[in-house]
Amino acid sequence: MAGILAWFWNERFWLPHNVTWADLKNTDEATFPQAEDLYLACPLAFCIFMIRLVFERFIARPCAMGLKIQANGPQKAQPNAILEKVFTAITKHPDEKRLEGLSKQLDWDVRTIQRWFRQRRNQEKPSTLARFCESMWRFTFYLYIFTYGVRFLKKTAWLWNTKECWYNYPYQPLTVDIHYYYILELSFYLSLLFSQFTDIRRKFFNAQYYTEEDFLIMFLHHVATISLITFSYVNNMARVGTLVMCLHDAADVLIEAAKMANYAKCQILCNLLFAMFAILFISSRLGVYPVWILNTTLFESWEIVGPYPSWWVFNLLLILLQLLHSFWSYLIVKTACQTISKGKVGKWNPLHVSKDDRSDIESSSDEDDSPPPNHKLHSSSTTNGTNKNHGTNGYLTGPPYADEH
Repeated sequence: MAGILAWFWNERFWLPHNVTWADLKNTDEATFPQAEDLYLACPLAFCIFMIRLVFERFIARPCAMGLKIQANGPQKAQPNAILEKVFTAITKHPDEKRLEGLSKQLDWDVRTIQRWFRQRRNQEKPSTLARFCESMWRFTFYLYIFTYGVRFLKKTAWLWNTKECWYNYPYQPLTVDIHYYYILELSFYLSLLFSQFTDIRRKFFNAQYYTEEDFLIMFLHHVATISLITFSYVNNMARVGTLVMCLHDAADVLIEAAKMANYAKCQILCNLLFAMFAILFISSRLGVYPVWILNTTLFESWEIVGPYPSWWVFNLLLILLQLLHSFWSYLIVKTACQTISKGKVGKWNPLHVSKDDRSDIESSSDEDDSPPPNHKLHSSSTTNGTNKNHGTNGYLTGPPYADEH
């Protein structure tokens, strides 16, 4: 184990030439980042998660109630053992061939089976109240950490001259403000990484439904963010790291605010906030980020400090982040263009009040609620343990299901 740790913390990888870990030990005169400082982020991530639960229960929920946001979830699908088995064990999105087979097996109309699967998928979806509470928590944290970052950075020299990030590197002392900023950001993203498995799963803009690819891309985004924070702290690139964190928090505040307005059905405010988010996101992450951040990490640092192994890794992570920025920006522009082209003037709704594009609530615009002319419900005597008075296999005859929202 000692050999593995020695190999992992090899000075020739992490530090510039002729610099050792002994040179960066804390002294009475100066404090430097230490890898063990980051251990604090793990228990703090758990504390943040617990604070979130309390916040959502006692602050966000009353706010949502005050805005008349209801806790009612989607309508539940009628019990059906055969369809439930297909849904849980095979697929939640049956293809046409499987639908036809189920139609023959149950003596149901294909349209009815499609509607059952839509309702069953929506049955697992969280209510608007739950989505509002989650967005309010993220909005509150992003607003706090962004405000803190701006107040801290405006007093620093490297905000106004990025070359200050590299002068006297790596012998730049760690201040209390930087340490607090880093640990809090790292703890928050660790909490997001682990809560991603239980949080509301959000599909990408205008996707038909949530996929594993969506989950992996978001997971990759969190991993890249955590890796960048860790890397920049361990090898004392904390100054440029604070710039990266503050830049990213700005747009996150607006998108969470837009989703809150969306759930509260404040359409004009939602549109305005989304437009502001799109402009800020694209300009900051496709403009400011490469011109300001990548320029200093790739070129100014090369000129002042010179490259070394972890320098290359750090910049590769920053470039990976830029690729993710490009992907997100493409989705934002695509969503805006599609919504404008399909919508009506004055009714542009990029987040869809009842169909949150970034949530996993599926759009059913392609599946009309009213049955087609040849639609019929078969109510043969007894099928799978039910009789004609109660429909077929638990399906109640009468008005068709309301499509999911």
